[in-house]
Amino acid sequence: MQLIVTDIGPVNYLILIGHIDILPAMFKKVLLPTAVRDELSDADTPEPVRNWMESPPAWVEVRETTVNSTDDNEADLGAGETAAISLAAELHADLLLMDDRRGAAVALRKGLMVTGTMGLLTRAAKRGMLDLADAFTQLKRTNFRYRQDIMDALLADVAGHA
Repeated sequence: MQLIVTDIGPVNYLILIGHIDILPAMFKKVLLPTAVRDELSDADTPEPVRNWMESPPAWVEVRETTVNSTDDNEADLGAGETAAISLAAELHADLLLMDDRRGAAVALRKGLMVTGTMGLLTRAAKRGMLDLADAFTQLKRTNFRYRQDIMDALLADVAGHA
C-alpha cells in the first residue's frame, strides 16, 4: 500500500503502545487531515500523543481538506472522522485508518478500504514487525474499547499465519 489517511484513534493508540513506527515501515505516505492534527494536539489528548504531535516525524504529512458531506450519516461523526473520510475519498487513498465503527461504515459505503488499530497491528504482526499478543496487552492498558472475541480471532489468525 502506498497512501493512507488516518483518523485520530489509530495514531493515538499506536503512540501510547509504542508502535507508531509501523506506519512508515508499512506505507509510503501517511496523511493526517488538519482536523485530526488538531484533535491530536488537544489538551484532552494524552500527553505522549500531544508531545509527539508538537514535532511530528517527517513521514507524516498534514493536509487541509474540504469536507463535502452529502451523507446524512456523517452528521453523527466528529470533525476528525469526517475530514479523514473526505481526504481519503478525495485522494483515492489505498487505506483509511479509523476505529470509529460509524465512521468506518460510512467510509465503506463510499468505497474506501478501512482498517482500525487492531487490524493494523495484525497486519504488522503478519510481517514480523511486532508480537501481536504483546501489542494487544499494551492496548488493553489504554482506554481502547475492544471485544475480546475479536482479539482472540486475530491472535489465532496470526498464529496460523506463522
